[in-house]
Amino acid sequence: MDKRTRALLFRKRLSEAMNTRGETRASLARRIGVDRSTVSQLLGQTSARLPNAQVVAECATALGVSGDWLLGLTDLPEQAAELLASSVVVSRAVRTPLDEQILTWQREAAGYKIRHVPATLPDMLKTDAMLRWEYEPYLGRTTEQAIGASHDRLDGLRESMSDFEIAMPLYTVESFVGRTGYYSGLPQHIRDEQMAHFIDLHDQLYPALRVHLFDARRLWSAGLTVFGPLIGVIYLGQQYLAFRDRQRVRDLTDHFDALVREAHVSARDWPKHLQALSASVG
Repeated sequence: MDKRTRALLFRKRLSEAMNTRGETRASLARRIGVDRSTVSQLLGQTSARLPNAQVVAECATALGVSGDWLLGLTDLPEQAAELLASSVVVSRAVRTPLDEQILTWQREAAGYKIRHVPATLPDMLKTDAMLRWEYEPYLGRTTEQAIGASHDRLDGLRESMSDFEIAMPLYTVESFVGRTGYYSGLPQHIRDEQMAHFIDLHDQLYPALRVHLFDARRLWSAGLTVFGPLIGVIYLGQQYLAFRDRQRVRDLTDHFDALVREAHVSARDWPKHLQALSASVG
């Protein structure tokens, strides 16, 4: 954009912002600490000259817009703080399938691919017995509600025609199969039933459901979910950070896709990997 075009755009946007805020030339002049004639010059001059940075900043602050928007550097009139507040939402996280927020985001993204890096094994792919072992010690009677919610999420996947792609670190699966670390104390019969369930879901839903295993020593990831092009969510444990601006969602999508490209075990081979791990540990 040349100087003359930018100067014309500045005057046009300054006038629009004044009209939106109900500001006159006199009232704006008082708010930014200049003479009324200075504002008249800003609006009326036909040269390619732009005001200095201080005047642009004062006008932007008084009118509740960004200086970048006045100067034609962005098409978003909101100030940086307002953009951040609208694009990043902090929500309380519940570490169980009984999470209405996740269900809401999943419904909103119906028809889009969902990319997911779970904090443990994916809740919606767990058997009822696995969910009871994991959550009953502190959920008690509401465990049955959590199980129902897990079924709802899986049913939602079946009905929405969305692709659901999962990337997990190898150590999560190895810990589960070996019943070590987080899965220490898991009864073997629950593990065996869960493994059979994973393979059954793969047979039923592949390629709409794809599970990849990556080596966290090469690439590491926090828990996250990307709901199509709409929302990118990072799981913090007690909170979610949800991003709706296009660039942040794109960044999280690129991060997930890198995990898939570098996967040690592909989605097609993950049932065989489970079986091989099981045979090695007994």
